[in-house]
Amino acid sequence: MIQAQFERDQAGVIHYFRLTGHADSGPYGSDIVCAAVSAVAIGAVNGIEQIAAVKPKVKADSVNGGHLECRLPRQMNTEQAKTAQVILVNLLLSMESIAENYSDYVMIKK
Repeated sequence: MIQAQFERDQAGVIHYFRLTGHADSGPYGSDIVCAAVSAVAIGAVNGIEQIAAVKPKVKADSVNGGHLECRLPRQMNTEQAKTAQVILVNLLLSMESIAENYSDYVMIKK
């Protein structure tokens, strides 16, 4: 099962997410749940870097997969922070949609 964790600060701003585990909803290379989660998560990290122009701290297991962490830096200007937040809220909404449709394979902790 893929577990997604999102952390917010006291103002409710998402500043960190972590994805762990494997969906195992189909054979390797045909797992649509894994593909969906990977696409939205990697898209979010790329968006933070390219659109928000922010370099988050990212940890990933590129050998075995099943692990991705992303933490926003503390120092961002207002525009960067707003843009990164839109991207992270969109990621959370996408993950909630995937979890709703594939609850046997994805769980979200907020």
